Amino acid sequence: MQIVQEQICFGGRQIRYQHDSKVLNCSMQFSVFLPPQAKEGPVPALYWLSGLTCTDENFSSKAGAQRVAAELGLALIIPDTSPRGEGVADDEQGAYDLGLGAGFYVNATQAPWHQHYQMYDYVLHELPNLVEAQLPLTDKRAISGHSMGGHGALVLALRNPERFVSISAFAPISNPSDCPWGHKALGAYLGSDRQMWAHYDASLLLMSKGCSLPILVDQGAADNFLTEQLKPHALEQAAQQAQAQLTLRMQPGYDHSYYFIASFIEDHLRFHAAHLR
Repeated sequence: MQIVQEQICFGGRQIRYQHDSKVLNCSMQFSVFLPPQAKEGPVPALYWLSGLTCTDENFSSKAGAQRVAAELGLALIIPDTSPRGEGVADDEQGAYDLGLGAGFYVNATQAPWHQHYQMYDYVLHELPNLVEAQLPLTDKRAISGHSMGGHGALVLALRNPERFVSISAFAPISNPSDCPWGHKALGAYLGSDRQMWAHYDASLLLMSKGCSLPILVDQGAADNFLTEQLKPHALEQAAQQAQAQLTLRMQPGYDHSYYFIASFIEDHLRFHAAHLR
């Protein structure tokens, strides 16, 4: 882990790191906020997964999460959204919803994506092992994300509930097996077998596996992607069938932007802090 950039923020440290990822077979950057309490000893962490076209810097610079994280003593771990670098496959047409910036937090099985696009294993294992070995962090983790990242947060925690204490999401892609973004990405990364897609579909996972973890989802009612791409009510129906602890809040007038995230990030941080304690 090499420090690329560092600032003092609300008495804590906002740090951007670079490291060589064995899982992704490339160099990766990620951001960390360490609250002031980390000076005294290990603190729990919230992992944040960003959405399409984003890097680790979108959340760290736009969400305004550090003030509350500093108050609560929460570290923020913010990975990039895909592998990057020379030789990493990208969409030939330069599409925003496939390739660089659009890893969808899956382990790709199809060429040419499978050489680098193993974001599921990276977020689940390699990155936590790295930061928990080298930074003052406990092994208590929560996970959250936005849009594609909300999809990733839900899938990772639903499949691995022992790794996290709570889940939240902003405008997640809740049912990718049944939306254009999901058809395109899962078809490219995983192939045409829809049984493979089901391993990365939060609504299908929740219906089949249930979930013992508390889940908070905020969705803007004025989100342009709501009906065609996000489908939060599929997640709600799955939670009802599984008797899961899902709170879905439809927020009137809010869209898909970071203004929406900044408006409710404090609620999510306090939600996770209550369970991380």
